[in-house]
Amino acid sequence: MLGVSGMTVCIRHVGKSRGTYSSACAPSNHFAQRISASHLCNGSFVKTLPGWRNPQRPGTPQFVRSYKAQPQSYQLTLPQVNSILKTNEYSFKVPEFDGKNISSVLGFDSNQLASNVPIEDRRSAATCLQSRGMLLGVFDGHAGCACAQAVSERLMYYIAVSLLPRKTLIEIEDAIENERPVLPILQWHKHPNDYVSREAGRLYFTSLRTYWQEHIDLGVEEKIDTSAALKRAFKRLDNDISLEAQIGAGNPFTNYTALRVALSGSTACIAHINGTDLHVANVGDSRAVLGVQNLDGSWSAVTLSTDHNAQNLDEMERVRSEHPPWEEKTVVRHDRLLGLLMPFRAFGDMKFKWSIELQKRVLESRPELLTADEFSKSFPANYHTPPYLTAEPEVSHYKLRPQDKFLILATDGLWDVMHRQNVVQIVGEHLTSLRSQQPISASGYKVTVGQMHSLLLERKARVSSAFTDQNSATHLIRHALGSNEFGSIEHGRLSRMLSLPEDLARMYRDDMTVVVVQLNSRLIGAYEKAEASVN
Repeated sequence: MLGVSGMTVCIRHVGKSRGTYSSACAPSNHFAQRISASHLCNGSFVKTLPGWRNPQRPGTPQFVRSYKAQPQSYQLTLPQVNSILKTNEYSFKVPEFDGKNISSVLGFDSNQLASNVPIEDRRSAATCLQSRGMLLGVFDGHAGCACAQAVSERLMYYIAVSLLPRKTLIEIEDAIENERPVLPILQWHKHPNDYVSREAGRLYFTSLRTYWQEHIDLGVEEKIDTSAALKRAFKRLDNDISLEAQIGAGNPFTNYTALRVALSGSTACIAHINGTDLHVANVGDSRAVLGVQNLDGSWSAVTLSTDHNAQNLDEMERVRSEHPPWEEKTVVRHDRLLGLLMPFRAFGDMKFKWSIELQKRVLESRPELLTADEFSKSFPANYHTPPYLTAEPEVSHYKLRPQDKFLILATDGLWDVMHRQNVVQIVGEHLTSLRSQQPISASGYKVTVGQMHSLLLERKARVSSAFTDQNSATHLIRHALGSNEFGSIEHGRLSRMLSLPEDLARMYRDDMTVVVVQLNSRLIGAYEKAEASVN
């Protein structure tokens, strides 16, 4: 509970770790508790490690770290809040006519807000130049950002290659072989702050080229199936990540990068939009949600992905069915894979995929790349029948309709604090400017005249230019951190969430990455009519 100026505000702790932990009982930095602002201010809050006990008092947590701070009245100003929220925002508008194809995407907004330092989330967006469609994705890294970085740079190339006909791949290979210019296959849409690694570029290109050469060597011109192409691209990239870490590249720095990528991990949620066809490929617990406008103007949320974690009973059954019955009690413990990893599907994380023998061979051959402590922690307990983890995506296909107005891709930092219906409502109202026209609803709450007056004043402030977010992803993150029970933005709450020290920020919120894709309803309707007339 945070007490400010006589008001009591409840903030839910949502922090969690996907990486390994030392305690045998529970994740070392996963706390399911509420923390009071008075504790934060007077220094009485003590962080405890689950599983550690005071030997003199059984059952009593052992204090291992304390946070102390002096009472502060300082609050971020509105321009400071806006500066923090808008630092990483990016918008791209797609021309309706590009001389070749008509796009069913009007454009997209994206943004990121870090909790970890450095941020472990990544995002990507690109237009397919030699095939049709647009690719957009969010990536949530764990055990560091190396894998998320690599996947965000490479996966869309693998997808684009998987979608190209064999004839085009032959032309690309011939141009490279004869040192002629090669037409690009992707047009990237990146924020200037989005990091691009240069060190392993040659290694990444070699692996990608080998992939398309193998496709050429098959000698069969297959009809392109987008769902199959997405699955093929995901699995091949994960396989290449594994091989690159095993074989080495001669360059010590490239070897170091490849091993770091393989030992860290990342979820991925990718959307491919082409005409009325929307495909979503997902591994892990990021989500894709469609915003649908009903005939009465209200909004509905349609979830296009499923979380791959312990809350998904089908996924739990899949994981257990892939291992012997005698591992049933150890393969998933504390809602984590082998008691360690929250997502049940991910890129990288080779410590959950390689055999013990292979892990020892790779790690012992590169002692300079790992500390002794990292080496000792590299082997999970109850590790008997690998692989335990897969990067095979779950792919859904959806036919877009005129009432489908936007698509939201976001890492779990957003979904931890907001329900999908609320997310769609906020984005829908923001895009259609309906929010400022609707009456305030206080249903279910006891609201005094003074409180209602304050709400009306806040609404008036919201329509001012200071609170107007041109970027829908920024608008959504603002609400995720600063909304009260009435849906109004409280500046004090937002200021506190954005000014938490690094040690505490992770306990209140995760990294957030949001992409909002605006769909071209007019053209989607025209596609729909054309397809209906043909049928």
